[in-house]
Amino acid sequence: MKYSITILVLAVGMLAGAGPVDAHHSFAAEYDSNKPVTLTGTVTEVHWTNPHARFSLNVKDKSGKSAIWEFELGSPNVLQRAGWTRHSLKVGDRVTVHGFLAKDGSNLANAKEVTLPDGQTVFAGSSIVSPENVTIPVK
Repeated sequence: MKYSITILVLAVGMLAGAGPVDAHHSFAAEYDSNKPVTLTGTVTEVHWTNPHARFSLNVKDKSGKSAIWEFELGSPNVLQRAGWTRHSLKVGDRVTVHGFLAKDGSNLANAKEVTLPDGQTVFAGSSIVSPENVTIPVK
């Protein structure tokens, strides 16, 4: 009886850990470090979630045509250590983002740094650069 309960508890524990898991990827798997991009636009969405925070930007080209771009940031933990809060980037903010394009050609990029509406440039938690390169935290 004692062993049956132990086996049952172990089996339930093993099955509990067998659920679906979101795959995490390296920078090089999805982004191209040879394709830098700089875009300016208006923030339309902010997602402060793991494993990477993300935000969307409405970007207008020279002809005035709009396109929505999505930017991947570091994890919320990395961003907080760099001085960010979940309110550092707000819908409606006009920002400039320096980053690297996705390999698949979609409107997706990994953000390296973000220039906020007040002109302050902040580290975006990208996995291609380290926070030691950044000297200005988000207030």
